[in-house]
Amino acid sequence: MFESLSERLGSVLEGLTARGALKESDVDAAMRDVRVALLEADVALPVVKDFISKVKAEAVGEKVLKSVTPGQQVVKIVHDQLVEMLGADEEDAKLRLYGEPPQALMMVGLQGSGKTTSSAKLARRLKEKERKKVLMASLDVARPAAQEQLKVLGEQIDVATLPIVKGQGPVDIAKRAMQAGRLSGYDVVILDTAGRLHVDEALMDEVAAVKAAAGPSEIMLVADAMTGQDAVNVAKSFTDRIGLTGILLTRVDGDARGGAALSMRQITGCPIKFLGTGEKSEALEPFRAESLANRILGMGDIVSLVEKASETIEQEEAERLARKMQKGEFDLEDMRKQLEQMRKMGGMEGLMGLLPGVGKMKKQMAAANIDEGMLKRQEAIIQSMTPKERANPKLLHASRKKRIAAGSGTSVQEVNKVLKQHMQMAKMMKQVQKMGKKGKMPNFPGMPPGMGGGGFGGGGMGGGGMPPGGLPPGFGGPR
Repeated sequence: MFESLSERLGSVLEGLTARGALKESDVDAAMRDVRVALLEADVALPVVKDFISKVKAEAVGEKVLKSVTPGQQVVKIVHDQLVEMLGADEEDAKLRLYGEPPQALMMVGLQGSGKTTSSAKLARRLKEKERKKVLMASLDVARPAAQEQLKVLGEQIDVATLPIVKGQGPVDIAKRAMQAGRLSGYDVVILDTAGRLHVDEALMDEVAAVKAAAGPSEIMLVADAMTGQDAVNVAKSFTDRIGLTGILLTRVDGDARGGAALSMRQITGCPIKFLGTGEKSEALEPFRAESLANRILGMGDIVSLVEKASETIEQEEAERLARKMQKGEFDLEDMRKQLEQMRKMGGMEGLMGLLPGVGKMKKQMAAANIDEGMLKRQEAIIQSMTPKERANPKLLHASRKKRIAAGSGTSVQEVNKVLKQHMQMAKMMKQVQKMGKKGKMPNFPGMPPGMGGGGFGGGGMGGGGMPPGGLPPGFGGPR
Protein backbone atom coordinates (compact mmCIF):
# COMPACT_ATOMS: atom_id res chain seq x y z
CA MET A 1 0.00 0.00 0.00
CA PHE A 2 2.82 2.42 0.84
CA GLU A 3 5.02 1.55 -2.13
CA SER A 4 5.04 4.98 -3.83
CA LEU A 5 5.44 6.84 -0.51
CA SER A 6 8.22 4.47 0.50
CA GLU A 7 10.08 5.08 -2.79
CA ARG A 8 9.79 8.88 -2.48
CA LEU A 9 10.88 9.04 1.16
CA GLY A 10 13.62 6.50 0.48
CA SER A 11 15.17 8.62 -2.27
CA VAL A 12 14.94 11.83 -0.20
CA LEU A 13 16.51 10.31 2.91
CA GLU A 14 19.13 8.46 0.88
CA GLY A 15 20.25 11.81 -0.49
CA LEU A 16 20.77 13.05 3.08
CA THR A 17 22.67 9.99 4.28
CA ALA A 18 24.98 10.17 1.24
CA ARG A 19 26.32 13.56 2.44
CA GLY A 20 29.20 13.74 4.87
CA ALA A 21 27.91 16.89 6.55
CA LEU A 22 24.53 18.67 6.54
CA LYS A 23 23.62 22.33 6.46
CA GLU A 24 20.27 23.74 7.51
CA SER A 25 19.49 24.46 3.84
CA ASP A 26 19.97 20.73 3.05
CA VAL A 27 17.41 19.78 5.70
CA ASP A 28 14.98 22.47 4.43
CA ALA A 29 15.19 21.11 0.87
CA ALA A 30 14.69 17.53 2.06
CA MET A 31 11.67 18.51 4.18
CA ARG A 32 10.06 20.20 1.16
CA ASP A 33 10.36 16.91 -0.74
CA VAL A 34 9.01 14.97 2.25
CA ARG A 35 6.03 17.37 2.44
CA VAL A 36 5.21 16.80 -1.25
CA ALA A 37 5.57 13.02 -0.86
CA LEU A 38 3.15 12.96 2.09
CA LEU A 39 0.59 15.20 0.37
CA GLU A 40 0.71 13.06 -2.79
CA ALA A 41 0.10 10.01 -0.59
CA ASP A 42 -3.22 11.54 0.59
CA VAL A 43 -2.02 12.48 4.07
CA ALA A 44 -4.20 15.29 5.47
CA LEU A 45 -2.65 18.78 5.24
CA PRO A 46 -2.83 19.56 9.02
CA VAL A 47 -1.08 16.25 9.76
CA VAL A 48 1.65 17.01 7.17
CA LYS A 49 2.26 20.50 8.62
CA ASP A 50 2.53 19.14 12.16
CA PHE A 51 4.83 16.30 11.07
CA ILE A 52 7.20 18.55 9.09
CA SER A 53 7.44 21.16 11.86
CA LYS A 54 8.32 18.49 14.47
CA VAL A 55 10.91 16.80 12.25
CA LYS A 56 12.49 20.11 11.23
CA ALA A 57 12.66 21.38 14.82
CA GLU A 58 14.76 18.37 15.80
CA ALA A 59 16.69 17.94 12.55
CA VAL A 60 18.22 21.45 12.43
CA GLY A 61 19.50 21.28 15.99
CA GLU A 62 23.22 21.52 16.71
CA LYS A 63 23.23 17.93 18.03
CA VAL A 64 22.21 16.61 14.58
CA LEU A 65 24.04 18.94 12.19
CA LYS A 66 27.36 18.52 14.02
CA SER A 67 27.05 14.78 14.72
CA VAL A 68 29.28 12.19 13.06
CA THR A 69 26.38 10.83 10.92
CA PRO A 70 23.87 13.69 10.53
CA GLY A 71 22.01 12.00 7.65
CA GLN A 72 21.36 8.90 9.76
CA GLN A 73 20.19 11.07 12.65
CA VAL A 74 17.60 12.74 10.39
CA VAL A 75 16.37 9.32 9.21
CA LYS A 76 15.93 8.31 12.87
CA ILE A 77 13.99 11.51 13.60
CA VAL A 78 11.69 10.91 10.61
CA HIS A 79 11.17 7.29 11.75
CA ASP A 80 10.37 8.31 15.34
CA GLN A 81 7.89 10.99 14.19
CA LEU A 82 6.20 8.49 11.85
CA VAL A 83 5.76 6.13 14.80
CA GLU A 84 4.31 8.95 16.89
CA MET A 85 1.96 9.98 14.06
CA LEU A 86 0.69 6.41 13.68
CA GLY A 87 0.28 5.94 17.43
CA ALA A 88 3.16 4.55 19.44
CA ASP A 89 1.21 3.21 22.43
CA GLU A 90 0.76 -0.53 21.90
CA GLU A 91 -1.67 -0.77 24.84
CA ASP A 92 -4.12 1.45 22.94
CA ALA A 93 -3.98 -0.97 19.99
CA LYS A 94 -5.21 -3.93 22.07
CA LEU A 95 -8.88 -4.89 22.27
CA ARG A 96 -10.46 -3.85 25.57
CA LEU A 97 -12.64 -6.86 26.27
CA TYR A 98 -12.46 -6.92 30.05
CA GLY A 99 -15.13 -7.27 32.70
CA GLU A 100 -18.11 -9.54 33.04
CA PRO A 101 -18.86 -11.56 29.87
CA PRO A 102 -20.25 -11.34 27.34
CA GLN A 103 -18.45 -8.24 26.09
CA ALA A 104 -20.00 -6.63 23.01
CA LEU A 105 -17.86 -5.58 20.05
CA MET A 106 -19.68 -3.35 17.54
CA MET A 107 -18.52 -3.17 13.91
CA VAL A 108 -19.55 0.08 12.18
CA GLY A 109 -18.77 1.72 8.84
CA LEU A 110 -20.02 2.49 5.38
CA GLN A 111 -21.48 -0.06 2.97
CA GLY A 112 -18.82 -2.00 1.06
CA SER A 113 -16.01 -1.29 3.52
CA GLY A 114 -15.77 -4.98 4.49
CA LYS A 115 -17.55 -5.06 7.88
CA THR A 116 -19.00 -8.57 7.53
CA THR A 117 -15.79 -10.26 6.38
CA SER A 118 -13.81 -8.27 8.98
CA SER A 119 -16.24 -9.46 11.69
CA ALA A 120 -15.48 -13.06 10.71
CA LYS A 121 -11.71 -12.38 10.63
CA LEU A 122 -11.84 -10.81 14.08
CA ALA A 123 -13.97 -13.68 15.42
CA ARG A 124 -11.45 -16.21 14.13
CA ARG A 125 -8.57 -14.30 15.68
CA LEU A 126 -10.32 -14.04 19.09
CA LYS A 127 -11.15 -17.74 18.98
CA GLU A 128 -7.70 -18.98 17.94
CA LYS A 129 -5.31 -16.45 19.49
CA GLU A 130 -7.14 -15.48 22.68
CA ARG A 131 -9.22 -18.65 23.22
CA LYS A 132 -12.47 -16.69 23.43
CA LYS A 133 -15.91 -18.21 22.88
CA VAL A 134 -17.41 -15.91 20.23
CA LEU A 135 -20.95 -15.33 18.96
CA MET A 136 -21.55 -13.27 15.81
CA ALA A 137 -24.81 -11.48 15.04
CA SER A 138 -25.76 -9.58 11.89
CA LEU A 139 -27.81 -6.43 12.51
CA ASP A 140 -27.93 -5.59 8.80
CA VAL A 141 -31.59 -5.97 7.79
CA ALA A 142 -31.27 -3.54 4.86
CA ARG A 143 -28.80 -5.36 2.61
CA PRO A 144 -30.19 -8.51 0.97
CA ALA A 145 -28.62 -11.75 2.25
CA ALA A 146 -26.31 -9.89 4.69
CA GLN A 147 -27.38 -12.11 7.60
CA GLU A 148 -26.98 -15.26 5.49
CA GLN A 149 -23.48 -14.11 4.48
CA LEU A 150 -22.38 -13.86 8.13
CA LYS A 151 -23.91 -17.28 8.84
CA VAL A 152 -21.91 -18.88 5.98
CA LEU A 153 -18.70 -17.19 7.15
CA GLY A 154 -19.36 -18.43 10.69
CA GLU A 155 -19.70 -22.00 9.45
CA GLN A 156 -16.42 -21.69 7.53
CA ILE A 157 -14.44 -20.62 10.61
CA ASP A 158 -16.47 -22.71 13.10
CA VAL A 159 -17.84 -19.71 15.02
CA ALA A 160 -21.48 -19.58 16.17
CA THR A 161 -23.89 -17.05 14.65
CA LEU A 162 -27.19 -15.83 16.08
CA PRO A 163 -30.19 -17.61 14.48
CA ILE A 164 -31.96 -15.39 11.96
CA VAL A 165 -35.47 -14.21 12.88
CA LYS A 166 -37.22 -12.48 9.99
CA GLY A 167 -38.77 -9.10 10.68
CA GLN A 168 -36.67 -8.15 13.72
CA GLY A 169 -35.05 -4.70 13.80
CA PRO A 170 -31.37 -4.00 14.59
CA VAL A 171 -31.95 -2.99 18.22
CA ASP A 172 -34.04 -6.10 18.97
CA ILE A 173 -31.41 -8.32 17.31
CA ALA A 174 -28.70 -6.69 19.44
CA LYS A 175 -30.69 -7.31 22.64
CA ARG A 176 -31.37 -10.94 21.64
CA ALA A 177 -27.67 -11.46 20.83
CA MET A 178 -26.56 -10.16 24.24
CA GLN A 179 -29.15 -12.32 26.01
CA ALA A 180 -28.02 -15.39 24.03
CA GLY A 181 -24.44 -14.54 24.95
CA ARG A 182 -25.26 -14.45 28.67
CA LEU A 183 -27.35 -17.64 28.64
CA SER A 184 -24.85 -19.70 26.59
CA GLY A 185 -21.65 -18.52 28.26
CA TYR A 186 -20.07 -16.58 25.37
CA ASP A 187 -17.09 -14.33 26.09
CA VAL A 188 -17.55 -11.95 23.15
CA VAL A 189 -20.55 -10.99 21.01
CA ILE A 190 -19.63 -9.34 17.69
CA LEU A 191 -22.42 -7.11 16.36
CA ASP A 192 -22.15 -6.50 12.61
CA THR A 193 -24.18 -3.33 11.98
CA ALA A 194 -25.61 -2.10 8.68
CA GLY A 195 -23.72 0.33 6.47
CA ARG A 196 -24.84 3.10 4.15
CA LEU A 197 -23.35 4.54 0.97
CA HIS A 198 -22.60 7.74 2.90
CA VAL A 199 -22.79 9.01 6.47
CA ASP A 200 -26.40 10.03 7.12
CA GLU A 201 -28.63 10.73 10.10
CA ALA A 202 -30.60 7.48 9.74
CA LEU A 203 -27.37 5.45 9.96
CA MET A 204 -26.10 7.40 12.95
CA ASP A 205 -29.43 7.15 14.81
CA GLU A 206 -29.53 3.39 14.25
CA VAL A 207 -25.93 2.88 15.42
CA ALA A 208 -26.51 5.09 18.49
CA ALA A 209 -29.62 3.06 19.41
CA VAL A 210 -27.70 -0.23 19.10
CA LYS A 211 -24.90 1.21 21.24
CA ALA A 212 -27.41 2.16 23.96
CA ALA A 213 -28.98 -1.33 23.87
CA ALA A 214 -25.79 -3.41 23.86
CA GLY A 215 -23.34 -1.23 25.84
CA PRO A 216 -20.30 -2.34 23.77
CA SER A 217 -16.76 -2.40 25.19
CA GLU A 218 -15.38 -1.74 21.71
CA ILE A 219 -16.82 0.20 18.77
CA MET A 220 -14.65 -0.62 15.77
CA LEU A 221 -14.82 1.44 12.60
CA VAL A 222 -14.13 -0.65 9.50
CA ALA A 223 -12.65 1.71 6.90
CA ASP A 224 -11.53 0.92 3.37
CA ALA A 225 -7.96 2.15 2.76
CA MET A 226 -8.83 2.58 -0.94
CA THR A 227 -11.19 5.50 -0.17
CA GLY A 228 -8.25 7.81 0.62
CA GLN A 229 -8.98 11.10 2.37
CA ASP A 230 -12.72 10.39 2.61
CA ALA A 231 -11.96 7.53 5.03
CA VAL A 232 -10.61 10.16 7.46
CA ASN A 233 -13.81 12.21 7.13
CA VAL A 234 -15.93 9.11 7.80
CA ALA A 235 -13.82 8.26 10.88
CA LYS A 236 -14.26 11.79 12.22
CA SER A 237 -18.05 11.67 11.71
CA PHE A 238 -18.40 8.40 13.61
CA THR A 239 -16.04 9.57 16.37
CA ASP A 240 -17.95 12.81 16.92
CA ARG A 241 -21.35 11.11 16.95
CA ILE A 242 -20.96 7.77 18.75
CA GLY A 243 -17.36 7.68 20.00
CA LEU A 244 -15.10 5.09 18.39
CA THR A 245 -12.60 3.01 20.36
CA GLY A 246 -10.66 1.60 17.39
CA ILE A 247 -10.21 1.45 13.62
CA LEU A 248 -9.79 -1.59 11.39
CA LEU A 249 -8.34 -0.71 7.98
CA THR A 250 -9.23 -3.09 5.15
CA ARG A 251 -7.61 -3.66 1.74
CA VAL A 252 -4.18 -2.51 2.86
CA ASP A 253 -2.77 -5.11 0.46
CA GLY A 254 -4.08 -3.04 -2.46
CA ASP A 255 -2.47 -0.13 -4.28
CA ALA A 256 -3.97 2.64 -2.14
CA ARG A 257 -1.57 5.48 -1.38
CA GLY A 258 -1.84 4.96 2.37
CA GLY A 259 -2.43 8.53 3.51
CA ALA A 260 -5.64 7.56 5.33
CA ALA A 261 -3.72 5.31 7.72
CA LEU A 262 -1.19 8.07 8.45
CA SER A 263 -3.91 10.66 9.06
CA MET A 264 -6.57 8.77 11.04
CA ARG A 265 -4.80 8.57 14.39
CA GLN A 266 -3.88 12.26 14.38
CA ILE A 267 -7.26 13.62 13.26
CA THR A 268 -9.61 11.32 15.22
CA GLY A 269 -7.39 10.52 18.20
CA CYS A 270 -8.62 6.95 17.74
CA PRO A 271 -6.06 4.10 17.48
CA ILE A 272 -5.80 1.84 14.44
CA LYS A 273 -6.04 -1.67 15.91
CA PHE A 274 -6.05 -4.07 12.94
CA LEU A 275 -5.12 -4.24 9.26
CA GLY A 276 -7.00 -6.44 6.79
CA THR A 277 -4.35 -7.82 4.44
CA GLY A 278 -6.37 -10.05 2.11
CA GLU A 279 -9.60 -11.92 1.44
CA LYS A 280 -8.95 -15.04 3.54
CA SER A 281 -10.28 -15.31 7.09
CA GLU A 282 -6.74 -15.42 8.52
CA ALA A 283 -5.68 -12.26 6.64
CA LEU A 284 -5.88 -9.94 9.64
CA GLU A 285 -2.86 -8.63 11.52
CA PRO A 286 -2.55 -6.42 14.59
CA PHE A 287 -1.47 -2.86 13.87
CA ARG A 288 2.05 -2.00 15.02
CA ALA A 289 3.11 1.61 14.53
CA GLU A 290 6.84 0.87 14.55
CA SER A 291 6.52 -2.04 12.11
CA LEU A 292 4.55 0.11 9.66
CA ALA A 293 7.05 2.97 9.99
CA ASN A 294 9.85 0.47 9.29
CA ARG A 295 8.08 -0.77 6.15
CA ILE A 296 7.46 2.78 4.89
CA LEU A 297 11.15 3.65 5.30
CA GLY A 298 12.30 0.36 3.73
CA MET A 299 13.67 -1.03 7.00
CA GLY A 300 11.69 -4.28 6.78
CA ASP A 301 9.47 -5.81 9.45
CA ILE A 302 11.28 -8.58 11.28
CA VAL A 303 8.60 -8.80 14.01
CA SER A 304 5.92 -9.72 11.46
CA LEU A 305 8.30 -12.13 9.71
CA VAL A 306 9.08 -14.01 12.93
CA GLU A 307 5.37 -13.97 13.89
CA LYS A 308 4.45 -15.51 10.52
CA ALA A 309 7.14 -18.13 11.00
CA SER A 310 5.92 -19.05 14.48
CA GLU A 311 2.32 -19.37 13.21
CA THR A 312 3.13 -21.65 10.27
CA ILE A 313 6.00 -23.74 11.63
CA GLU A 314 5.32 -26.68 13.90
CA GLN A 315 7.59 -27.02 16.95
CA GLU A 316 8.20 -30.74 16.49
CA GLU A 317 8.99 -30.37 12.78
CA ALA A 318 11.46 -27.52 13.46
CA GLU A 319 13.22 -29.57 16.15
CA ARG A 320 13.38 -32.62 13.86
CA LEU A 321 14.95 -30.54 11.09
CA ALA A 322 17.38 -28.95 13.55
CA ARG A 323 18.57 -32.40 14.64
CA LYS A 324 19.07 -33.46 11.01
CA MET A 325 20.97 -30.26 10.27
CA GLN A 326 23.29 -30.88 13.19
CA LYS A 327 24.19 -34.16 11.50
CA GLY A 328 24.57 -32.43 8.12
CA GLU A 329 21.54 -34.25 6.66
CA PHE A 330 18.91 -32.74 4.35
CA ASP A 331 16.77 -34.87 1.98
CA LEU A 332 14.13 -33.96 -0.61
CA GLU A 333 11.26 -34.45 1.87
CA ASP A 334 12.88 -31.82 4.13
CA MET A 335 13.13 -29.51 1.13
CA ARG A 336 9.44 -30.06 0.30
CA LYS A 337 8.42 -29.10 3.83
CA GLN A 338 10.56 -25.96 3.64
CA LEU A 339 8.90 -24.97 0.34
CA GLU A 340 5.46 -25.57 1.84
CA GLN A 341 6.27 -23.39 4.86
CA MET A 342 7.62 -20.61 2.66
CA ARG A 343 4.41 -20.67 0.58
CA LYS A 344 2.24 -20.53 3.73
CA MET A 345 4.22 -17.53 4.96
CA GLY A 346 3.26 -15.52 1.86
CA GLY A 347 5.63 -16.75 -0.83
CA MET A 348 8.88 -15.18 -1.98
CA GLU A 349 7.45 -11.69 -2.60
CA GLY A 350 5.59 -11.54 0.73
CA LEU A 351 8.66 -12.58 2.71
CA MET A 352 11.08 -10.33 0.81
CA GLY A 353 8.86 -7.32 1.60
CA LEU A 354 9.47 -7.91 5.33
CA LEU A 355 13.26 -8.13 5.09
CA PRO A 356 15.43 -5.06 5.85
CA GLY A 357 16.93 -3.36 2.81
CA VAL A 358 14.92 -5.32 0.25
CA GLY A 359 12.53 -2.42 -0.41
CA LYS A 360 15.29 -0.71 -2.39
CA MET A 361 15.61 -3.77 -4.62
CA LYS A 362 11.94 -4.07 -5.63
CA LYS A 363 12.53 -2.91 -9.19
CA GLN A 364 15.41 -5.34 -9.67
CA MET A 365 13.25 -8.13 -8.23
CA ALA A 366 10.39 -7.22 -10.57
CA ALA A 367 12.79 -7.25 -13.53
CA ALA A 368 13.98 -10.69 -12.47
CA ASN A 369 10.38 -12.00 -12.92
CA ILE A 370 10.23 -14.09 -9.74
CA ASP A 371 7.61 -16.75 -10.44
CA GLU A 372 5.49 -17.28 -7.32
CA GLY A 373 4.07 -20.45 -8.93
CA MET A 374 7.58 -21.90 -8.88
CA LEU A 375 7.20 -22.97 -5.23
CA LYS A 376 4.06 -24.96 -6.05
CA ARG A 377 5.71 -26.61 -9.06
CA GLN A 378 8.75 -27.56 -7.01
CA GLU A 379 6.47 -29.04 -4.35
CA ALA A 380 4.56 -30.97 -7.04
CA ILE A 381 7.81 -32.38 -8.44
CA ILE A 382 8.92 -33.69 -5.03
CA GLN A 383 5.42 -35.03 -4.27
CA SER A 384 5.59 -37.05 -7.53
CA MET A 385 8.60 -38.96 -6.18
CA THR A 386 8.39 -42.13 -4.09
CA PRO A 387 9.50 -41.99 -0.43
CA LYS A 388 12.67 -43.90 -1.36
CA GLU A 389 13.50 -41.40 -4.13
CA ARG A 390 13.01 -38.46 -1.74
CA ALA A 391 15.34 -40.06 0.77
CA ASN A 392 17.96 -41.00 -1.85
CA PRO A 393 18.06 -38.68 -4.93
CA LYS A 394 20.83 -40.84 -6.46
CA LEU A 395 18.11 -43.31 -7.52
CA LEU A 396 16.73 -40.74 -9.99
CA HIS A 397 17.97 -41.83 -13.40
CA ALA A 398 16.53 -40.66 -16.75
CA SER A 399 13.38 -42.83 -16.89
CA ARG A 400 12.40 -41.95 -13.31
CA LYS A 401 12.84 -38.25 -14.04
CA LYS A 402 10.50 -38.58 -17.05
CA ARG A 403 7.90 -40.27 -14.84
CA ILE A 404 8.20 -37.52 -12.18
CA ALA A 405 7.92 -34.77 -14.82
CA ALA A 406 4.79 -36.38 -16.28
CA GLY A 407 3.26 -36.86 -12.82
CA SER A 408 3.85 -33.25 -11.78
CA GLY A 409 2.94 -31.63 -15.10
CA THR A 410 6.45 -30.20 -15.50
CA SER A 411 9.51 -30.91 -17.63
CA VAL A 412 12.65 -32.99 -17.03
CA GLN A 413 14.64 -29.74 -17.03
CA GLU A 414 12.58 -28.45 -14.08
CA VAL A 415 13.08 -31.76 -12.25
CA ASN A 416 16.85 -31.36 -12.77
CA LYS A 417 16.69 -27.79 -11.42
CA VAL A 418 14.99 -29.00 -8.23
CA LEU A 419 17.61 -31.72 -7.79
CA LYS A 420 20.42 -29.21 -8.32
CA GLN A 421 18.84 -26.81 -5.82
CA HIS A 422 18.53 -29.66 -3.30
CA MET A 423 22.15 -30.60 -3.83
CA GLN A 424 23.24 -27.00 -3.11
CA MET A 425 21.05 -26.82 0.02
CA ALA A 426 22.36 -30.19 1.24
CA LYS A 427 25.91 -28.93 0.66
CA MET A 428 25.10 -25.82 2.68
CA MET A 429 23.75 -27.92 5.56
CA LYS A 430 26.97 -29.96 5.65
CA GLN A 431 29.13 -26.83 5.63
CA VAL A 432 27.02 -25.23 8.39
CA GLN A 433 27.45 -28.42 10.43
CA LYS A 434 31.23 -28.35 9.87
CA MET A 435 31.47 -24.69 10.82
CA GLY A 436 29.98 -25.56 14.20
CA LYS A 437 30.12 -22.59 16.51
CA LYS A 438 31.83 -20.13 14.15
CA GLY A 439 28.47 -18.38 13.75
CA LYS A 440 28.77 -17.27 10.13
CA MET A 441 26.81 -18.66 7.18
CA PRO A 442 28.61 -19.08 3.85
CA ASN A 443 27.27 -17.96 0.49
CA PHE A 444 26.35 -20.60 -2.10
CA PRO A 445 25.82 -20.49 -5.86
CA GLY A 446 22.18 -20.49 -6.89
CA MET A 447 20.99 -18.93 -3.62
CA PRO A 448 19.85 -15.29 -3.43
CA PRO A 449 22.46 -12.92 -2.00
CA GLY A 450 21.80 -12.37 1.69
CA MET A 451 20.69 -15.93 2.36
CA GLY A 452 24.30 -16.49 3.33
CA GLY A 453 26.93 -14.11 4.70
CA GLY A 454 26.49 -10.63 3.17
CA GLY A 455 23.29 -9.51 1.52
CA PHE A 456 20.18 -7.47 2.03
CA GLY A 457 20.70 -4.26 3.89
CA GLY A 458 24.44 -4.93 4.12
CA GLY A 459 23.90 -7.50 6.86
CA GLY A 460 22.44 -10.56 5.20
CA MET A 461 19.75 -12.74 6.67
CA GLY A 462 22.30 -14.42 8.85
CA GLY A 463 24.04 -11.14 9.74
CA GLY A 464 22.78 -7.68 10.59
CA GLY A 465 19.52 -8.00 8.70
CA MET A 466 18.01 -10.73 10.88
CA PRO A 467 17.68 -11.22 14.62
CA PRO A 468 20.26 -13.34 16.48
CA GLY A 469 19.94 -16.91 15.30
CA GLY A 470 19.70 -16.05 11.60
CA LEU A 471 16.72 -17.48 9.73
CA PRO A 472 13.39 -18.14 11.50
CA PRO A 473 13.05 -21.72 12.81
CA GLY A 474 12.00 -24.12 10.11
CA PHE A 475 12.83 -21.56 7.39
CA GLY A 476 16.18 -23.07 6.59
CA GLY A 477 17.64 -22.66 10.07
CA PRO A 478 17.44 -24.40 13.44
CA ARG A 479 15.28 -23.16 16.26
